[in-house]
Amino acid sequence: MALTVYTDKDVDMGVLKERRVAILGYGNQGHAHALNLRDSGVDVIIGARDQMSPSGARAKQAGFEVLSYAEATMAADVVMMTLPDEHIPSVYKDHVAPHLKRGAALGFAHGLAVHFGHITPSDDVDLFLIGPKGAGRWLRAEYEAGRGLACLVAVENDATGHAKSIALAYASGLGCGRAGMVETSFREECETDLFGEQAVLCGGIPDLIEAGYDTLVEAGYSLKWPISNVCMKPS
Repeated sequence: MALTVYTDKDVDMGVLKERRVAILGYGNQGHAHALNLRDSGVDVIIGARDQMSPSGARAKQAGFEVLSYAEATMAADVVMMTLPDEHIPSVYKDHVAPHLKRGAALGFAHGLAVHFGHITPSDDVDLFLIGPKGAGRWLRAEYEAGRGLACLVAVENDATGHAKSIALAYASGLGCGRAGMVETSFREECETDLFGEQAVLCGGIPDLIEAGYDTLVEAGYSLKWPISNVCMKPS
C-alpha cells in the first residue's frame, strides 16, 4: 500500500495560529510539543495536575501559563493529551470531557486510549493523533537544529471539517513537516507501535543480545569481547 506523506508545503499554519492549544502534561513529549509549537508562533498553554507539581513548575519556569487540566481544557480550542497512557482515562473522564468545547479538537500522541476503548470522545469534537517517531528530547533537539522528526498523523473523527488541516498544522509546528508526516489511523499507529516496543525493542532485541553473548562465551571467547561486540555501540 502506497504511503501518503505530507510536508510543510502542504500545510496552512493559519488554522492553528488562530486557535489556542492546551498541552496536558509537560513530560517526555509534552515539553517538546509545547516548546516547538510556541517557537512556531502558536499560542500554547499547559494543563497540569497542579501548578506545584514538578512538571507544572518546569512549565512555569519555561514561561508558559500553567492551569489545571480542567481550566486548560476550557480555555483551549485544541487539547493535546501527552500524559502517560495509564493516566489518560481518568484525566479525560474527570477533567477533559466535562469541559471540552463543542467543535474543539482533541489530540493524542499515542492511539492506545482511543483504539482500545478506554475513552470514547463525543462525536462533536475533532479527534486526531500526532505520533513523532522519537522521544521528546530528540523532537526538541531536531527542531532547534533546523531539522525535524518524521511523524504519524491520523484523524479518527472530523466534526468540523477542519480536523486534518489542524492535525497537519500541529505536526508541522512540531517540525515534523521538515522530515515527513505519514498519514495513518489510530489502529495502525497503536498496534504497530506496541509491536515494535514489546515484540522487538523489549523482546526480540534483548533476547538476540543475550543469545549472541552466550554463543560467543560458549565458544570460548574472553568475556570482554562478547560484551563489546554484542552490547556496545560505537561512540
